[in-house]
Amino acid sequence: QLVESEGGLVQAVGSLRLSCAASVRTFSNYAMGWFRRAPGKEREFVAVISRSAGATYYSDSVKGRFTISRDNAKNTVYLQMNSLKPVDTAVYYCHARFSYSGATYWGQGTQVTVSS
Repeated sequence: QLVESEGGLVQAVGSLRLSCAASVRTFSNYAMGWFRRAPGKEREFVAVISRSAGATYYSDSVKGRFTISRDNAKNTVYLQMNSLKPVDTAVYYCHARFSYSGATYWGQGTQVTVSS
């Protein structure tokens, strides 16, 4: 089970941090990521972090503004979002991929709204 923190309403150029707590036996067996779905659009990739946090990847639209991180001792992944823009308004979803079977899991989503 993946449970995201509450999103919220933030002004443009502001910051917000999302977290996602995973109820799994061995969190370090999962690559973790964030996706988002803006109103009227398909869900899109935002960022991913490897099991040991040794590698991270970002979509071009958030690169340099968002940072994904994880704390394997707390079974939690984070998404620090800086310099937010109205186009970042979306429902943000936490994603987990079990490295051995490829099974994937989704959080319930959390709304982030950026006002201009």
